[in-house]
Amino acid sequence: MANSGSGTFERSGPAGGPTGPQPRLSELLAALSLAIDLGLGQKMEHMLRATVLGLRIAALLALEQKVRERIHHANLLAWIGCHADSFELAAQFGDDISFRSDYYLIDAKGLPMLSMMLRHTGNDMPQVPRLASRAVFSLRAQTVMAELISSHCSSAGQLAARVGLDAQLPGILAHTFERWDGRGLPAGISGTQIPLEMRITQLADAAEVHLRRHGLAGAVSMVHARRGTQFDPQLADLFCARAQDLVRGLLEDDPWASMLALAPKDFPLEAEDVDAVLEAMGDFADLKSPWTVGHSRGVSVLAVHAAGQLWLGTAETQVLRRAGWVHDLGRMGVSNAVWDKAEPLSALESERLSLYPFLTERILSRVPGLRRVAQVAGAHRERLDGSGYPHGRNASELDPSQRLLAAADAYQSYLEPRPHRAALLPRAAGERLRAEAAAGRLDASVVDAVLAAAGPMGPARRSGGPAGLTGRELEVLALICRGMNNKDIAAALVIAPKTARNHVEHIYLKIGATNRVTATLFALENGLWDRGTSRA
Repeated sequence: MANSGSGTFERSGPAGGPTGPQPRLSELLAALSLAIDLGLGQKMEHMLRATVLGLRIAALLALEQKVRERIHHANLLAWIGCHADSFELAAQFGDDISFRSDYYLIDAKGLPMLSMMLRHTGNDMPQVPRLASRAVFSLRAQTVMAELISSHCSSAGQLAARVGLDAQLPGILAHTFERWDGRGLPAGISGTQIPLEMRITQLADAAEVHLRRHGLAGAVSMVHARRGTQFDPQLADLFCARAQDLVRGLLEDDPWASMLALAPKDFPLEAEDVDAVLEAMGDFADLKSPWTVGHSRGVSVLAVHAAGQLWLGTAETQVLRRAGWVHDLGRMGVSNAVWDKAEPLSALESERLSLYPFLTERILSRVPGLRRVAQVAGAHRERLDGSGYPHGRNASELDPSQRLLAAADAYQSYLEPRPHRAALLPRAAGERLRAEAAAGRLDASVVDAVLAAAGPMGPARRSGGPAGLTGRELEVLALICRGMNNKDIAAALVIAPKTARNHVEHIYLKIGATNRVTATLFALENGLWDRGTSRA
């Protein structure tokens, strides 16, 4: 193995490979829930504890096994959609993570909800523009929230479908923001129209937060106060009457082990099924920002092809494929106010950003069968000269796969636009990657392998696509996925705003999308997101 930026690799590859059996689906979803916790502004393992609480309520109700399974999955995944709409949420409310954290503290209806939204609107503006922004928002608050929640629910349902969960689960997740009193969104349904699985999930989710913050008395007080408004009265009464038993050990015991003990009995997945789930997890991590959509897929492809150039072997190639998909899970723990910022970051913002690979490794390392993947994924921002993050490791501490993923991630990032810069063309991206090797930050032999794997991957104009999309509509779709509105699309393509709007409407009609998130998922699932077509 090379120990500097100009070394070579042994053809036999590293001795270490994947450790442990293939993961179980319950373990993979539990790991994903840890990432979701970060995006909610909660401590890791919040959703695991909420799942245990929900399943304990289900046991008191003597619900059948199939219903318990849906409660288990609904608790773990109900909030995955919030991650997908982070860009829009941050554009309206600033720090998306802070907004979601505050959401737990109120009975989200009427004046309390409006007051919270106004507090988060325009905080980065001077006083007069801030007041004007809040006045405008107050007139369209219902519409804004309905659009965000619709995006949330549809994307959560799509993830559930992609990982092969119960066919009823997407319909259950669509009710995440409905309320017993009918004052929820998006449909405003009430009472027992809301599936029982979601009514239990809603109560368990909020109760865990208040238990952790305010103790048992605080959790009981909150549930009682929201009885008949947010929560099913019978479930609220059951919780308040049996709270001490329901929460026994909830904050003290290992929530990972407690949740898996109550999880549906499953077995290690086949390798291709693990791959399918990890690819889906990577897609949703990339949805954190429209600037990163499709990034993880690109990194995975590059890493796998470069591994062949370096003769790393089948086991490490599998590790790299998987690490490429999920290396950015920790992004969920950093606000879009940082990711989508065009101006230079402050010292505090840079510090927060530098933690995300550590969070990725921590999340993945909980799954025994992914510990090697975690080691590789968590090091993708490290550099040979010790200038990387999160640990500042140097050449002697970075193995071939870690070096390779770092170079593949860097090259793929250069090809993609970011808020502070335009995308680079392949030749310029290659020159920049070689400059990193020359400076001793990346391994030169790895850089050669990545560039050989990339090949002449310049822009390729498509004449047409799935669902009858025309070549021009594919261009517009790529810009939609980048978070552009009709005005931005018109400027980018030098067309009239009305023409841009017509293109967007036709695209949504053809592909059955209603917003940026569902359009982006369509693009990913239909192979439309590659280096040749994704750049605006």
